[in-house]
Amino acid sequence: MITKLFKKVVGTSHEREMRRLRPMVEQIAAFENKLVGLTNPQLQAKTGEFKERLARGESLDSLLPEAFAVVREASKRVLNMRHYDVQMIGGMVLYHGGIAEMRTGEGKTLVATLPLYLNALTGKGAHLVTVNDYLAKRDCEWMGQIYNFLGMSTGTIVHERSDMERKEAYAADITYGTNNEFGFDYLRDNMKFDLADYVQRPHHFAIVDECDSILVDEARTPLIISGPAEESTDKYEKIDKIIPNLKLDIHFTMEEKSKTVSLTEEGNALCEELLQVGNLYDPQHIEMVHHIYQGLKAHHLYARDVDYMVVNGEIIIVDEFTGRLMPGRRWSDGMHQAIEAKEHVPIRSENQTLATITFQNYFRMYERLAGMTGTAETEAVEFKKIYNLDVTVIPTNKPIRRLDLEDIVFKNESAKFRAIVRDIQERHKKGQPVLVGTVSIEKSEKLSRFLKNDGITHNVLNAKQHEREAEFVAQAGRKGAITIATNMAGRGTDIVLGGNAEFLARAELRRVAGGKDGDTNSEEYRQLLEKFRAQCAAEKEEVLVAGGLYIVGTERHEARRIDNQLRGRSGRQGDPGESRFYLSLEDDLMRKFNGERIQKIMTMLKVPEDEPITARMVSNAIEGAQRKVEGHNFDIRKHLLEYDDVMNKQRTAIYGLRREILNGKPEDLERIILDFLGDTTSRVLEKFAPEKGKPSDWDLSGLRTALQQQFGIDLEFDPATTTVESLTNSVKAGVKAAFDNQKAAIGEFWAQMQKMILLQTLDARWKDHLKIIDYLQDAVRLRFTAQQDPLVQYKSEGFAAFERMNEVISSEVIEKLLKVRIVTPEEAEEANRLEQEWRRRQAQQNLRYQGSEASESASFLHQAAGAAPVGAERQAANGSSGYNLAPGAAQQRSPVGVPSPAEFARDDLGGPKMNRAQRRMMEKKKNKRI
Repeated sequence: MITKLFKKVVGTSHEREMRRLRPMVEQIAAFENKLVGLTNPQLQAKTGEFKERLARGESLDSLLPEAFAVVREASKRVLNMRHYDVQMIGGMVLYHGGIAEMRTGEGKTLVATLPLYLNALTGKGAHLVTVNDYLAKRDCEWMGQIYNFLGMSTGTIVHERSDMERKEAYAADITYGTNNEFGFDYLRDNMKFDLADYVQRPHHFAIVDECDSILVDEARTPLIISGPAEESTDKYEKIDKIIPNLKLDIHFTMEEKSKTVSLTEEGNALCEELLQVGNLYDPQHIEMVHHIYQGLKAHHLYARDVDYMVVNGEIIIVDEFTGRLMPGRRWSDGMHQAIEAKEHVPIRSENQTLATITFQNYFRMYERLAGMTGTAETEAVEFKKIYNLDVTVIPTNKPIRRLDLEDIVFKNESAKFRAIVRDIQERHKKGQPVLVGTVSIEKSEKLSRFLKNDGITHNVLNAKQHEREAEFVAQAGRKGAITIATNMAGRGTDIVLGGNAEFLARAELRRVAGGKDGDTNSEEYRQLLEKFRAQCAAEKEEVLVAGGLYIVGTERHEARRIDNQLRGRSGRQGDPGESRFYLSLEDDLMRKFNGERIQKIMTMLKVPEDEPITARMVSNAIEGAQRKVEGHNFDIRKHLLEYDDVMNKQRTAIYGLRREILNGKPEDLERIILDFLGDTTSRVLEKFAPEKGKPSDWDLSGLRTALQQQFGIDLEFDPATTTVESLTNSVKAGVKAAFDNQKAAIGEFWAQMQKMILLQTLDARWKDHLKIIDYLQDAVRLRFTAQQDPLVQYKSEGFAAFERMNEVISSEVIEKLLKVRIVTPEEAEEANRLEQEWRRRQAQQNLRYQGSEASESASFLHQAAGAAPVGAERQAANGSSGYNLAPGAAQQRSPVGVPSPAEFARDDLGGPKMNRAQRRMMEKKKNKRI
């Protein structure tokens, strides 16, 4: 009661925000009146004036009204487009770091020019992030005319651009690009060996277009740069052969909502029999369980032409939200290999993670972040919690005239499709354009077959026609046009009633030129454009009489927001339109959430197959199901972020140290090396001669060996006379002398050598650490069985692994630096000969070796941390810079014996963790043997 009274008196938060921004719109209009009389050069000079005022200490906030007015006036002169007052409000929301929810057709592309121009005045760059290469290029070329008129430079970041082109684009005042390219550029930069090769500048200001798609939908999957791991692919084919023998609810259970599977006791026994292993949960077989689960998911939860397509013998992922193909992207954790085995295409090796980041943590690096979309309000809580972004609904320029009709629900899918075809036929007869939204490629092609059987001409837009996406969507508003598309296809391309004259003119020009793009500056193009403008204007009048664009939804999506996006394609800028969803109880959403119960009721009541249902119970079930899925997906994203937040601190520290090394002067590098030297010396002393221990308990022999391995020094100690102070002083003096001697011996190459060894070691150990973290994430999920919080365990063990990595890095850097020496070409040749001889002898002994870049001293330091030692492998390096490792100076070991998931999963008794079902299985086997 009190809340309602408060809202009546002071208004809702949205109303209060509008009251705050309206006066600013009037200020902008006042400035605009003064700008009208300026010549083009005078208007263009405003950019330089604004920069000077900023240099004198004026704030961007104070420049906002005049700067927005300048952009509006420039747009009128260059594009013949004037920003509406509501677009000014949208621009202010974006400038202040919020999300502007604007309906389809309200001109978000033009709105973005206002805050982008204002923030670009600082010289720090402003980014516009969008969902695909086509929109990035189109918007940059289109809106770039305004920026270029005002003296601003623009750049585009799209796929297959060289580093030089990317660097130039990032150096521009305003840069357009896709979310994936921005994120991958950040990761790639932090794998480079020279700051001059970095392409990105510090992250200043960004607007994320279609932010619900990028910051919510795509944020469920992190960005990963990976390299091939040297593992056999035979296991995938072997496991794929046994999957058909496993029956649902007998050998395994499945949960479609969360895409999880689990073996039953009978399933465990059958797998052990088919794979001829004693115990699947024995440490040496533990990975088999994981791959069996992935195989079951591949066969029962991932469908061809829904989740992926097979193109030229390759598995290509289909984006579940946009229906677009994602070439080059692969599922991780063996999932892609399991599907390759299922489809009998060549199986590529699993990849090892080299660098990774979530979209959440990438975009939170920006000093100022904003977003715009047609549908954000349903995810307002998530935007606030994760990105600290408030959603503001911007009023439409003209009232919405679209009529959203009630959903119609059928008993089965066939009846639903028949009803849709009848509806489309009726609309088509009166010339009304129809856009049909489907949730997958499979469903779009199934509906297409129904229409073909009735002889109805139509266009199908899905991942198979990805290249023609914008063309199809742009013409979906023509008289009598019927377009079938995945729900999210064509976002960013307006559907103009009567057709898009520019697209038609370009298509005609291309046809005349024999398939090649024609010159859009030619007289021929201008004539075609005028012809099609007249044609489209006439068609628009007919379409308006017919009722505008009609939207048909063939299925409810998991998120209400995506249903709203489909509806929003109709009714732009006050145009009339209609929308309706046709559903069936066999739809995935209904089937997963109580659809069977409703179907039983319908069967019991003997409801005919073709009779639609409009019961409120069904509508409530649909809305409830969507809310459940939205909540579940939010939990997935929140869970991903919680885990990546742990890694983000470590990633920030490593990337920061890397940048410090790359940017460091020789004295800065030496300071890092001396810190490492001190830390390593202290750890060696503490291991063999702890300060608080008794001298009689010290291992002076082990200390002497460790000093030889780590620092290359040989010191003798008399147990009878050695004290803590004398021992410490002696070791420190010996280490310092070794360091000074090495520095003098290397001479002019010292700074270069320091940088090279620091970077190589840091990158190698960080890569190992990422592999450990991958295993750790899998392992901590098993801790539920021990009543432990997996996230708490992940944080503590992840931090411990990071600390161990830092110790290994410092010791390895010091050992390499003290043992490396410059050699002549003759000595390098001899080193290679010795290397080959050593390898031959090791091969004869039939030994296994892991790693080749780590230090031997790291082995005993790692053992001190509780890890098992691993094999050694000698390596000689022949660098083009003229320095090589001397013979005998490069004997090394992997510092981190990367543990397997089984090692992480072991309980306190030393055995692998097993759940109750697995333990009962073991007991059964024991009893049988007895």
